[in-house]
Amino acid sequence: LPAPPARLPYVPHVPPTALLGKVTATTFALERPRGVFDGHADASDAVWLAVAFANASATFRNPRSRADVPPYKQLPTARSYMTLETAAAAYSCSAPGPPVLRVGGDTACRDQGRQDPCNGPLPSPGPYRVKFLLMGCRGPKAETRWSEPILLRRAASPSTIDPAPTRRGSDVVVMASILASLGAALATAVLGALG
Repeated sequence: LPAPPARLPYVPHVPPTALLGKVTATTFALERPRGVFDGHADASDAVWLAVAFANASATFRNPRSRADVPPYKQLPTARSYMTLETAAAAYSCSAPGPPVLRVGGDTACRDQGRQDPCNGPLPSPGPYRVKFLLMGCRGPKAETRWSEPILLRRAASPSTIDPAPTRRGSDVVVMASILASLGAALATAVLGALG
């Protein structure tokens, strides 16, 4: 049996700073971990992001190889998937790159029948929990802790939107009538002067 992966103290989290679209109805941003896997990773290793419904994270099992990685399309039934496969070197302290990762940002995933790791839109508000997993050719080598639950925004239900315009006060109606009458009188005067 392969050795269990090293447990790293890092906890993935949504950036604390103000960020446009930090959490939406189908996506959320994560701070990119820097230097977390230094000392554990080889040049050929990859870092994956495991995404699970919060109530399913305790039963998530690390895959033994890339072939066993749970795909996005199985999220509704398996309650978890893995995505954002990235070379481990991209997470080193000195690696350039964006400070955040977007989970759920690939809208083309819905229509793909392929097995490639997909970063598709999240299907419900969740909550979700995530962890990073360092995978080598012999399986998992190191993993972070699971994040705290991340709840997505909920879209307003169409039943809560009032389709009827709000009633206007009688003062507004009187003012609108006076302005319309003045406008008509002014137009008549201008046409009379020109004619």
